[in-house]
Amino acid sequence: MSAAAQHLLGMSRDQLRAFVVGLGERPYRGDQLFLWLYGRGVTSFDAMTDVARSFRERLAAVATLRGVSLLDTQVSPADGTTKFLFGLEDSLKVESVLIPPATGFEADDPDEKAETTPQRERLTLCVSTQVGCPLDCAFCATGTMGYLRNLTAGEILDQVLAVRRSTGKTITNVVFMGMGEPMLNYDAVMQAADILTEGIAVAPRRITISTAGWADGIRRMGDEKRRMTLAVSLHSASDETRKALMPVARRFPLPALLDAVTSYYGKVKRRITYEVVLFDGINDTPEEIRRLIRFARAVPSKLNVIPYHTITFPHPDSPGATLRPSPRLQVVVQQLREAHLTVMVRSSAGEDISAACGQLVVASAPGRTSRTTHHHTTNRQPSSI
Repeated sequence: MSAAAQHLLGMSRDQLRAFVVGLGERPYRGDQLFLWLYGRGVTSFDAMTDVARSFRERLAAVATLRGVSLLDTQVSPADGTTKFLFGLEDSLKVESVLIPPATGFEADDPDEKAETTPQRERLTLCVSTQVGCPLDCAFCATGTMGYLRNLTAGEILDQVLAVRRSTGKTITNVVFMGMGEPMLNYDAVMQAADILTEGIAVAPRRITISTAGWADGIRRMGDEKRRMTLAVSLHSASDETRKALMPVARRFPLPALLDAVTSYYGKVKRRITYEVVLFDGINDTPEEIRRLIRFARAVPSKLNVIPYHTITFPHPDSPGATLRPSPRLQVVVQQLREAHLTVMVRSSAGEDISAACGQLVVASAPGRTSRTTHHHTTNRQPSSI
């Protein structure tokens, strides 16, 4: 294999066809590669048994199937949630979380009833899209890493393939809710989502793109009529409260966010999922809940209420260091349901192994596997907030 070997993981069917044609082969060879890479998830060219040996040898000389490397797994004794630590070619690391069936939500949700996969057979993988994150939300451990780089489409997809190989199980649902802001890696994320659908048979309705509220990406999803589930990390319908929790709200305040989700719904006709973590005395007050109800009614939506999973911050003066989970969670959920909103309550699956929402973080220095202990401020992605 040459030093400039072409990475095939992350290439679409059309790209693989063009690649093999460039090697003087017929386009159908690209279809074969697509099936072997994604449908069967092979890790070597030798495993492609219906491909001529001479072509396999040529592929090995000019291309590579390298993606992520599985470094470690942790299984929750409490609920079976599994956290995977993956190494990248440049020695950086990301985490993915496999959520077992029937631990995700407590809800009476019409969309759940329409699902063809029974809840107790559903297996959801939460994948990462960036190493670290530039958005620095007050309640999220990933932001303490700073931003290091975007993942490629191949690195995103290989999290799914590697977990499938490791467990021998079919991944029925994929959520882009791990480390990073998917909308800041839009092209790679959408390429991965398209291949998930065509190559790994994960239906668009079973793919969730979660954003902190990057309105430009939401609008673009609508313009492209992408029918994956859109989840927006909202947390408050008060601009001042939201800005205190999420710096991205300074760039995209609530009117801009609402305009984007309205545009998306108008073009795609799929309900928005709003994610809400409730904090004691901050966004669980009666006025905050009234505002939340009004905002959620503006566009057809459902609310995903997530318990706050306490994290350890590197500095005691970090914005999130004083956050505490709301003791009023069940009261608020009841108020939202009495307002005729569809409400799901996320479980705390994986909290005991730091795999629950907002807890993903790894050491950013190459060669280290311990959790990060200081806040990186360099190498942040431009125009992040």
